[in-house]
Amino acid sequence: MVTVPEPELWNCRAVVFDTDGVITDSAGVHASAWKEAFDTVPGVDPPFDAGEDYRRHVDGKSRLDGAAAFLAARGLDTPPGGPEDEPGTGTVAAVAARKEQIFVRMLSEGGVDVYPGTVRLLLALHDAGVRCAAVSSSRHARDLLSRAGVRSLLQTVVDGNDMARLGLPGKPDPALFLEGARRLSVEPGEAAVVEDALAGVEAGRNGGSRMVVGVDRTAGPTSEDDLRDHGADIVVRDLDTFLSTGRKREGE
Repeated sequence: MVTVPEPELWNCRAVVFDTDGVITDSAGVHASAWKEAFDTVPGVDPPFDAGEDYRRHVDGKSRLDGAAAFLAARGLDTPPGGPEDEPGTGTVAAVAARKEQIFVRMLSEGGVDVYPGTVRLLLALHDAGVRCAAVSSSRHARDLLSRAGVRSLLQTVVDGNDMARLGLPGKPDPALFLEGARRLSVEPGEAAVVEDALAGVEAGRNGGSRMVVGVDRTAGPTSEDDLRDHGADIVVRDLDTFLSTGRKREGE
């Protein structure tokens, strides 16, 4: 699927990972929660597709941005509402709150897994002295990473709580990745970004990252091309691809 430019990733001073769909296998839980929430909204036709609609309209975005994008794509003029809105269908904020309610329920019922290839890469980067961060628009990211047992391999995490506190815009704005690089004390051009979402890949490119790795978990007919079109330098199916490229750093 891809020829990795050896040993480009290992020459970066830092790597900033997206969380859902890259480190934790939680993108499917998010997609299922969105489907349950959107399926109750009057006028959504055709119904939300947890594969393609999630990938194109919701993945990588904040809850409000994702809800607004999908509802607009279905031609619905849903009022934005506000943070005080209860879970429901009358406003964008209410739909987003409904999705959050469902997601928390699903997490408590089943939890999430971690991608073994990503864990192997994190361990290898840790051994090689490459600093790593995780970012996510989800407020649950720290909990997910702790449950997955990989929090100790990350120097920092930027999550949805940080976004709210710092006023960071969501992807495709690069603010999340720039904040991750800042906390790792590196310039954006010294760091790689690893993403599975189209909006996230675009954000990595917008932020001037040294390289943007697209992770194609769906392996759909256009998914690889879509990731490249949005700014991925390379696309891989699993991150342990990089473990075969060696760990030689520049100057060694």
